[in-house]
Amino acid sequence: MLKRPQYVVGFLAVALALAALSLPESAAARLKLALGSLFLPLFGLVGAAQHAADRASQAVLPRSELIRRNESLRRENEQLRLQAMQAAAIARENERLRQQLGWQQRHSAWNLKLARVILRDPANWWRTVHIDLGRRDGARENLPVLTSDGLVGRIAAVGLMRSQVVLLGDPACRVSAQVLNETRDTGVLGAAGPLDRALVDLDFLPRSAVLQPGQAVVTSGLGGLFPAGIPIGQIVDWRPVESGLYLRARVRLAAHLSALEEVWVLLP
Repeated sequence: MLKRPQYVVGFLAVALALAALSLPESAAARLKLALGSLFLPLFGLVGAAQHAADRASQAVLPRSELIRRNESLRRENEQLRLQAMQAAAIARENERLRQQLGWQQRHSAWNLKLARVILRDPANWWRTVHIDLGRRDGARENLPVLTSDGLVGRIAAVGLMRSQVVLLGDPACRVSAQVLNETRDTGVLGAAGPLDRALVDLDFLPRSAVLQPGQAVVTSGLGGLFPAGIPIGQIVDWRPVESGLYLRARVRLAAHLSALEEVWVLLP
């Protein structure tokens, strides 16, 4: 059974409808326009909601499509990472070669030829390497091999297109060396130490040698194999040997022999 307020609302609605029908045509048109302006925002809101629902339904993709797209993005990401690594490696190589070129220009009096390290010999404690410079390029035995940091070793064997280089610290690569101190003491660079392969012995230094840690050691030029003045390394420490007849110093090499990529061969 209808309550009184509901009767009132129903009566008002009927009265309003009858009034609208009895109004002149111009007044009825204005009433329709007013009512339309009231309900138009509601119609627009309903339409926008329907459009959003349609877009949401279109955005929901099947699981297989999502997996495919995810895998595609993963492959693209890996490819971009690889390209970035390659670009960084190329940039480092270019920088290294620019430094080598600048060093060569500063030593234009030397007949230097650049070679790439193509092989290491792991059976010999990393004391030999092979370079892509051979007899056809002017290489021959006993030519000095160096980097912009310092002396590396000498060519021990020569092939047509490659050569074997014996490195400092190997017993087969002895070098007459000089300490850049007041007395210019000389000795013979010998084998590397058993613990640190960057340390080599400098033997036969005179007992009167005035040594200090950090003093530079260079080639002396004696023996005619290595020209004078090529950096070798720095004095670390020293001790008397053979009942004090001479001093033996340890020298830290300037060149990083375990990380050689390019070297210079000093041609005659």
